[in-house]
Amino acid sequence: MKILAIDMGTGTQDILLFDSSGPVENCIKLVMPSATKIAEGRIRRATAAGRPVVLTGVTQGGGPCHWALDDHLRAGYAAYTTQEAARTFDDDLDQVAAMGITVVSDDEATSIADADRVVLQDLDLPAIRAALAAFDVSPHFDGIALACLDHGAAPPGDSDRLFRFDHLKRVVEKRNDLRAFAMLPDEIPDYLTRARTMMATAATQDADDTPLVFLDTGPAAALGALQDGRVSDARVQLVLNLGNMHALAFHLMGTHIISLYEHHTGEMTAEQITDFTSRLITGELMHEEVFGSKGHGVFYSEQSKQQTTDSRPSPDIVAVTGPQRSKIRGSSLAPYFATPHGDMMISGCFGLLVAFAEKYPEHAVEIAARLVLE
Repeated sequence: MKILAIDMGTGTQDILLFDSSGPVENCIKLVMPSATKIAEGRIRRATAAGRPVVLTGVTQGGGPCHWALDDHLRAGYAAYTTQEAARTFDDDLDQVAAMGITVVSDDEATSIADADRVVLQDLDLPAIRAALAAFDVSPHFDGIALACLDHGAAPPGDSDRLFRFDHLKRVVEKRNDLRAFAMLPDEIPDYLTRARTMMATAATQDADDTPLVFLDTGPAAALGALQDGRVSDARVQLVLNLGNMHALAFHLMGTHIISLYEHHTGEMTAEQITDFTSRLITGELMHEEVFGSKGHGVFYSEQSKQQTTDSRPSPDIVAVTGPQRSKIRGSSLAPYFATPHGDMMISGCFGLLVAFAEKYPEHAVEIAARLVLE
């Protein structure tokens, strides 16, 4: 069977076309600019040309495209956006307007002349299919597994960092397993607007009605790292994913979560990452400290809360993945740079295959035959 796995990050979108008929090392892989980086480039080109921009499409990840739009407005050029695209920048459309962006209807967006048009979307299946077709690869799949990081549509006045972290806690408290983050389209909460939009885009762009699965990028990276032999052989693991935007640490026993913290990679020094991770392991890292330093928070499982520092299981390995992993190279954590199936950048995609097996157990044996699954 063939599964298209796409892990949409801030800097890159990592793509794996898994084919169970051969070794996983032979599967087709692409590491391409993320959707927000593509949109950023198009906005910055409009700014350089001194032209207004019209943003259409749907809600996607922000970050680079948001920063580019801020710079565009500061340069004195106009920006227009449809309501759906506007939620890329804020779920509150009044806040979008307050940024200086003009929110227009779809019809109004079509009628704006002499402007550069930028389509926002986290997923572009036609582009991926075209890339595969250029190398004579069939564009038909038996499954599609997608990942992104969704802060969620926080109520007005609520912290989107806390709102995001509360979602992580709810999932783990309901079922303490990394695989619990795997969701079918109708299982995704309404407040995860980016994730729901990504899945809806997949359904719209895919005429074959291919089975779909969603997984958050953090658990995806951890599930992928667990497929490195040295990591999976350890009884207790600390898996640290240093993405281009977010840092997420999991203290694990296999797929069982002892504790975790989430922060922003760019807001942390190497020393702070080392300190926070070390104190997560001992149970001394406090939620308020992480949130107060512009992070999301800390979570300890109920069992973990009852343990003393001496009785907490210490990890046999600190496995690090993610494009910013070199940030802690040579640190006192003695990090092991995990390379599941020989490729670190596709860690999240390997985790997505676990998610697909979780939600479609009839394919689990076939997938597991090519992967190391916990």
